[in-house]
Amino acid sequence: MRNDPQFDFWYAVNNTEVISVPERRLETFGATMVNYHLVTEMMDSVDKVRVRVGKLKAFRPEIITPQSIDEMMLEGFGSEARDYADWLHKHAQEMQLLKYGFKVQKQEINDYILTDALQTVVDRVKDEVAGRADPLGAVLVGVDRPWEVCLLKLMVELVQKSVEGNIQDIRQQQRDRKAQFHQQIEQSFLAASRDASKVPELADLLKRNGLFERFEDRFFAVVRASK
Repeated sequence: MRNDPQFDFWYAVNNTEVISVPERRLETFGATMVNYHLVTEMMDSVDKVRVRVGKLKAFRPEIITPQSIDEMMLEGFGSEARDYADWLHKHAQEMQLLKYGFKVQKQEINDYILTDALQTVVDRVKDEVAGRADPLGAVLVGVDRPWEVCLLKLMVELVQKSVEGNIQDIRQQQRDRKAQFHQQIEQSFLAASRDASKVPELADLLKRNGLFERFEDRFFAVVRASK
């Protein structure tokens, strides 16, 4: 390879193949530790194959809101970008964008060298990982330098496999929270209708959540009834 970091980067990306991905998708509400096996041919030796065994930490995915897109992407852009941001605001409930973060756990990396053909080693490693029945195990073939870049292919496949389920989990959580909050509102109205001393608490709850105007008529009906 040339002495060119950019060339090395794309060489590694284009010469990486993910052989097997974890059976389980990435966690929605917590971090996930993926156990990878990276098989690479050593550059200056014949039939010398290095196997790196390590951990890739996937952080809890974060929701990207239209407001955060404004902050991240639109600074310095023209009116067309602003129009797109406005469209995102209007359709925020119809879409969900997630941001994923990954970290290679340096202290968890081990490697060993085998004298054999590359494909033979790949098959052996694949069988070993399958035999462990590790739901978070992954096998990939890449280049010996820069080997960390090879993990980008794995990251992409992990996200592609996980994003739909992660979004479903988040939307279900949002529905559950909305239902719980609606129940809290109803309970607060009921309590205020039975006990006038609870009316200020109801007013505070509605104002704190920006809902006073929405429930204004119902609130004052409770106030009138309490008198």
